This record gives sequence, structure tokens and C-alpha cells, in this order.
Amino acid sequence: MFNTLYNNDEDEPGNTWNPLGVRIFNQLQDDIINGKYQPGDFLAETKLSRELGVSRTPIREALKQLEQEGLVRSIPGKGVMVEGISKKDIDDIYTIRIMIEGLAAKWAAENITQEELDKLKEVLDLEEFYTLKGGSTENLLKLDTKFHDILYRASKSKPLIYILSTFHHYIQRARNVSLSSPGRAMKTLEEHKAIFQALSDKNPELAEKLTTEHIKNAVNNLQNTDNYL
Repeated sequence: MFNTLYNNDEDEPGNTWNPLGVRIFNQLQDDIINGKYQPGDFLAETKLSRELGVSRTPIREALKQLEQEGLVRSIPGKGVMVEGISKKDIDDIYTIRIMIEGLAAKWAAENITQEELDKLKEVLDLEEFYTLKGGSTENLLKLDTKFHDILYRASKSKPLIYILSTFHHYIQRARNVSLSSPGRAMKTLEEHKAIFQALSDKNPELAEKLTTEHIKNAVNNLQNTDNYL
């Protein structure tokens, strides 16, 4: 299951999805998460087919997967309605991340390769450059995603990779708001550097502790930020 689903990547080995269906799913998922489609909106196959320039088959396939993800709900006689990501969903995701993301970092410290460490260092160097130069939140958000994605994959645990990658993607609007708040980008950089050092030192306990604190700090920052939906 995790070979087929995690990260929704059509290039992953073992993925049996139709590549077009994957691209349509990713597009609609992003549109829902980023707020193009709001909770309560209805998604019509015919309209989406026309707008995206594809047949209804990949649209139908994507909508079924979106329903499994809990982002839409099929209502008999009415169609497919957007559920979206609620404030409670975001709070729940952060609570779960506090519980398990430290475990991913612990396992990453035990299993990370030199190639993965090199990639993390490249991400950190870019993150530092954009943070010190006052770069756009969009660039910092992409680098934050890459940092955590490498960390998750370094754990070598497919269930953790899938769960945490999905969660991280689902709360990107909240992460964007959080990173935009005064001082948070610099604090995030410092926390990422400390986690990287623990991974480099192959120190599982410290990597777990620092990562858990990193997520807790993100939660505290977000709770002091209004309108993150």
C-alpha cells in the first residue's frame, strides 16, 4: 500500500496509478489545500474535464482518491462536495506530528546516508541564504518541505514517510502563515541546523528531542497567529 501511495509520486516504484490520474489528483488536491475550492463547493466531473482538458475517467479516479483522503465527500443525488482542511484537522495533525515526528528523526539518525546528509546541507545553505536576505515565504516554505521530506525518507520507514509527508503537505497554508510571522523563519533555521547536527553526529536521542521541540515551537507560534486557514 505504501509503495503505491506515499507522496503521490507517479515515478515511485510500484505505483500502479495511471500517471494522468496522478497529475489530476495532485492538481485538485493542491487546489483544495490552497483554498481555490472552498468547503461546501461542488466539483462537477464535466466542468473539471473541460477546465483541465482531460476525459472524465482520470477526473473520476482522482475524485475517488480525494474522497479516501477525506478532502471531498460524495453526496448521492448531488455530487462531490469539498470538505477541505478544517482548523481541527490542522490542530490534530500537529498533535500527531508531535507524537511521531521525533521517532522519524530518531530513525533517520540511525539510518541516514551521506548522500542524504549532503542534500540536507544544501537545503540548509539555501534556507540560510533566503532567511538572511529576507527571501519570500514561498521559497522558504519549499525549502522547509524539502528539509522534512529528506528527514522522513532517511527514517527508511514507509509508513512514517507516507503519513508525515501527507500531513506536512495538508497543512502548508498554516505553515505559510506561521513562517510569515516575525522572527519565525530565523528560529526555524536555527532549529533545522540543530537537527541536522544531531543527524550528522548519529545521535538518535538528541535528534528525536530536537525535532519534537521543533514541532512544539511551530504549534506555539501558530497558536499566536490568527487566520491560518
